[in-house]
Amino acid sequence: MFKQTSTSLILIGILAVIVGVIAIAWPGVTILALVILFAVYAFMDAGLQAARAFSSRSAGPVLGHLLLGVIDVAAAVFALAWPAPTAFVLVIVVAAWALIGGFAEIFAGFGGGETLGTRAVFIIAGLVSVLFGLVLFARPGVGAVTLALLFGLFSMIYGFSQIMTGIHAHQLGKSAQSPRAVHEAV
Repeated sequence: MFKQTSTSLILIGILAVIVGVIAIAWPGVTILALVILFAVYAFMDAGLQAARAFSSRSAGPVLGHLLLGVIDVAAAVFALAWPAPTAFVLVIVVAAWALIGGFAEIFAGFGGGETLGTRAVFIIAGLVSVLFGLVLFARPGVGAVTLALLFGLFSMIYGFSQIMTGIHAHQLGKSAQSPRAVHEAV
């Protein structure tokens, strides 16, 4: 359908910008969408676990996969029935990830083998991650909205970069076609 990479990059960029604007305009809807997306994932994983259970030849894996499938269904139903606690847990998981990742970056900054500038970037990025994690732990309700807004901002930045890359690729494609057309005409 799209014969040129530049066209698909521009369309992906436009879609990402639209998603970003929606996420920033309606962060509550974005949070709910993430919870629903998690529920869909859990239902899909439950189906895959069931398929794996019934394709196994021994009883041990069958019971294990069926148990995982039941847990997946329970998690999906919980997410759909009680989206607020699910969003809360999502924020806590992101907060823990930010803290652990931040401390790892700080430790990497004090490690050897890197230039001073690289080590400084590791330490600064680690401190920002740790602060972000602490803020999320301290105010998880605000953290959910913050995550939705950050997702929107990221989506818009990503979208604009895709649009610019698509425009650049389109311009390169035109300049690459010009010499070829001249060569074919000769």
